[in-house]
Amino acid sequence: MTAGLSATLRLRVPAVDVEFEVPAGATVAVLGPNGAGKSSVLNLLAGLLRPDSATVRVGDRVLVDDATFVAPHRRSVALLSQQARLFPHMTVRQNIAFAPSAARVGRAEVRRRTDEWMRAVDVVDLADRKPAQLSGGQAQRVAVARALAADPAVLLLDEPFAALDVDVAARLRALVGDVLTDRRRITLFVTHDIVDAVSLADTAFVMAGGRIVDRGPVRDVLANPVNDFAARLAGLNLVGGTWQSDHVAGDGIAVIGEPVDGVRTGAPVLAAFAPRSVAVYRDDPHGSPRNVFAGSVAQVVPHGDRALARVDCGATTISAELTWPAVSDLGLVAGSPVHLAVKASEVVVYPTTT
Repeated sequence: MTAGLSATLRLRVPAVDVEFEVPAGATVAVLGPNGAGKSSVLNLLAGLLRPDSATVRVGDRVLVDDATFVAPHRRSVALLSQQARLFPHMTVRQNIAFAPSAARVGRAEVRRRTDEWMRAVDVVDLADRKPAQLSGGQAQRVAVARALAADPAVLLLDEPFAALDVDVAARLRALVGDVLTDRRRITLFVTHDIVDAVSLADTAFVMAGGRIVDRGPVRDVLANPVNDFAARLAGLNLVGGTWQSDHVAGDGIAVIGEPVDGVRTGAPVLAAFAPRSVAVYRDDPHGSPRNVFAGSVAQVVPHGDRALARVDCGATTISAELTWPAVSDLGLVAGSPVHLAVKASEVVVYPTTT
C-alpha cells in the first residue's frame, strides 16, 4: 500500500487555494459546480499545471516544493479524464503496456501487468484492436487499464464516466469500484454524480471558488450540505444497509430495488430514489407491488414551486415531493401519520464502501 498524500496548492489563474491530506489507500470524491477548481487541483497534482506556490508529498517523497518540481512522468501519478486519449497507432495491448515500459520495468513484468489489467477490465478479446475499432466504453476500459498498469501511487479520475451511456457508465463504475477495493493507491476523482460519490468514495471534498468549503465522510457531507451545489447533489433519498438477495435491509426498514453490477449479498449498499418518485397517502395504499413505509411527517418545506415533505420512517428520514394543493388535500402538517409508496423500479441499489 502506498503512503499518504499531503498537498498545499495555490494558483492565481485559475484561482486555487487548497490544503488537504489523504490517508493511504483512501478514495476521495471531489465535488463542486463547474469552475470550482476541481480539475485544476487534479492537474496541479499531476504536474500538468505549475502552481504559484505548492507543497505536494506522497509519504516521504516530495513532488513539489519551493525547490522541487518533479516532472509529470516521474511522479507515479496517473490521470484519467472523460476522453480515453489512447495512442491511435497502438493496439490495446500496446497502449496498456506503454506506461510500465516507459518506467523501464522489465519485459516479464510489463507482460504480467498488461495481461493482469486486460483481464481485470475484460478487454483480452480486444488486445489486437486499434482505438478506432473500439466503442467509447471499450476505449475507456482500456484507458483505466493503461492508467493502472503504471502502478501509480496516486490515481486521479476526472469525470471518467461522464461521456458514456448510462448502462456503460454503470458497468465501468462497478469495474472501477472493484479495482479500488484493493486499497493499493490513493484515489481522487472529480464527479457531478452522487452515485459516483456514494458508491466509490470514503471521503468527499466540496469545492467552491477554488477552495475546499466542506470535507468529511461522503454521507455526512451530503446529509448536511454547505452550499446549493451540495444540496442539489444530495437531493436523492439514500437508505443504507446490506443487500439481502432481493432487498436492502436498512435501519428499521426494508427497501426493494434494482441492484447494479457489483452488488453482492451481505455487502454494504445504498438504495437511492428521487423524492418525486415517492407517493404520499394518509391510509395504507393497495395496488401493484411496491415499497410502502409507514411514518410521520417531520416537516413540510418549500422546494422550488413545489413542497418537500420529510417523513420519519423509524430511524430513516425519507423526502417526498408534492404539489402544494396535494399538501392541502392530504392535510399534511408536522406529526401527520402517512404512508409512503415507491415503485421498486424507481429504486437503484449501489455497492458502497461503508
